[in-house]
Amino acid sequence: MHQEVLVTRKHEQPRAHPKPGFRPEVQGLRALAVLMVVTYHIWFGRVSGGVDIFLLISAFLLTLSFVRKLEAGRALDLGRYWLHMFKRLLPAVVVVLLGILAATALFVPRSRWSEILSQIWSSLFYFQNWALAANSVDYYATDQSIASPLQHFWSLSVQGQVFILWPLLFALAAVIAKAAKIRIRRAVLLVFGSVFVASLTFSIYETYTNQVHAYFDTRTRLWEFAFGTLLVLALPYLKLPQPVRVAAGWIGLAAMLSGGFILDVQGQFPGYVALWPLVAAALIILAGQTESPFGADRLLTWKPLIRLGDMSYALYLWHWPVLIIYLIWRGREDVGPVGGTAIIALSLVLAYLTTRFVERPLRSLAWAEKKKRRAAVVIAICVALVATPVAAWQQWLGYEARQAEAEAVRNNPGARILQPGYSDQRSPDAPVLPLLSALEKEWGVLDSDCSGVADGPNSSVLTDGCMATGGEDYTKTVLVIGDSHAQQWLGSIRPMAEGRSYRVIAVLKGGCRFGAPTDEQWPECQEFNEAALDYALELKPDAVLTVGTAAQPAVAADPVVPGLPEAALQLAGEGIPVVGIRDNPRFEYNMIHCTETHGPESNDCAAPVETKLSNGAGVAAAFESLQGLALLDMTDLICPEGVCVPTVGSVRVFLDDNHLTLSYAESMSEEFDRRFHSLMNW
Repeated sequence: MHQEVLVTRKHEQPRAHPKPGFRPEVQGLRALAVLMVVTYHIWFGRVSGGVDIFLLISAFLLTLSFVRKLEAGRALDLGRYWLHMFKRLLPAVVVVLLGILAATALFVPRSRWSEILSQIWSSLFYFQNWALAANSVDYYATDQSIASPLQHFWSLSVQGQVFILWPLLFALAAVIAKAAKIRIRRAVLLVFGSVFVASLTFSIYETYTNQVHAYFDTRTRLWEFAFGTLLVLALPYLKLPQPVRVAAGWIGLAAMLSGGFILDVQGQFPGYVALWPLVAAALIILAGQTESPFGADRLLTWKPLIRLGDMSYALYLWHWPVLIIYLIWRGREDVGPVGGTAIIALSLVLAYLTTRFVERPLRSLAWAEKKKRRAAVVIAICVALVATPVAAWQQWLGYEARQAEAEAVRNNPGARILQPGYSDQRSPDAPVLPLLSALEKEWGVLDSDCSGVADGPNSSVLTDGCMATGGEDYTKTVLVIGDSHAQQWLGSIRPMAEGRSYRVIAVLKGGCRFGAPTDEQWPECQEFNEAALDYALELKPDAVLTVGTAAQPAVAADPVVPGLPEAALQLAGEGIPVVGIRDNPRFEYNMIHCTETHGPESNDCAAPVETKLSNGAGVAAAFESLQGLALLDMTDLICPEGVCVPTVGSVRVFLDDNHLTLSYAESMSEEFDRRFHSLMNW
């Protein structure tokens, strides 16, 4: 949320010694915007549109600075500018990131450590928005119902990228102005007008087709910055009478404060709907200093608001991690009036201390301003202060995981402990696997994508989610089709295939169960299933493996997947047998979080299988009546003795509220192999 005003503003007594172009009402606008962001996040659980105002202000102030330089014929000296900018941006970021590291160690469950450490890298190097954009379309990403304490860095990342791009565009405008012999403002209008049109067009398209990804995409946000640049160019021509400016200021202020309640900012932005907060802020800037006792600028230039604007960057940085760490620590989903007030108060204190003792001293550090290499040294020290503990922590987690895995054969038998005659040789202090810091590795994978498979799928609908394994001398081909519940069984299928020289091809789509297309499936799932069925008929594998039933979290039933009997009948007509693996139980709670609270062996996290799935005999009878479709039921290993427990044989059974861990699926591989071949008569 940092803005270019950090370069141009005067913190102490701004009215007494204003810099060229200083506009106190813009500083007050920033203060109100950050208050909107903070209060909407803490009390209303909504997105306010305040960040969009920050984007506009950033470009507005940056443009004032660069246009003055270009019109005065001064060199842009981009290298110095970038060093100067990031020397001022990073110190406050470093303080907040170190605070998040400390709070993570003290209050955050271990299952989230790896995610947070990874996001610290993306926040430090200004690509957090792209990491969140990737996760937003990743069905297998970390539980999105639990926000990250670093999630707000997405807007800082976008601005950091723009602080690199915008000077380059001004340099381009200068080249165009010189080559075409036109005024610099016309060249700036040409360049940034083009950016505005192209980005807004793309933003509208991507927001309509993939809004969650569009929200974090830098390309969909460039037009908001361009809006601020174009506003600078337009202001000299917008000379309005005082009464009109007074009205514009109050209309803009009312629209700005109400937009987050009227609009679904998080669900509709950043397409054309984002014009609401931008136009509101533009009206306030257009109103300027009205010199009227009734103008909105009387409020916006109020000294406490100006002071809050001075530390708005630090307040934005602190408020979100303070809120999220509090929610994690207390195990809550929201805060009340008292808790919210305390969070705001603590955030204000931290913002003041960060601004007073970190941001201001380093901003005015004359030693670092004299030479470029000195500014580079400050930046390098900032990066090292965060990179060193993060890298050390990640190395320690990796060492811990390697140590545990080295003894896994003896200490972590998983489902093997349920086999008759198994000799338990576990150490009393053996850790439970997977370690909570290594959960991101618990998804089944194969050796490669399908690009090198001669008879792999050609349809783009299938290639993105296609994996394969097996050498050239394979004896049989097994095709796995389905969603994440099919993918989790790769942990059992892969060892079987490697031991018997089978080839495995998996075509997968998150959230899409395999079956003939039905009205119950969403359009993209229908398209996937149609393509998958066509591919299976063309490939003619020795067997198709998929998930055969559909369990629900709050219902004791797992009926046959809709459309699967019809698909199996078509495949059976071509001599292709289909094996439907019975779905595992699903829960109303996250099993990992439950075990972090109650312990990995706790009965508080267990549930009788009859409360989660249909009667096993009834399911078996239903499959016996279906032609070409056999049932592979592993429920007795997932829920031994009729109880679905979180841990078996020192291995975690469940990854979340509805998926098995890769580690546990691998521990079932021998029995899976035996039962599968018994069904197939191979």
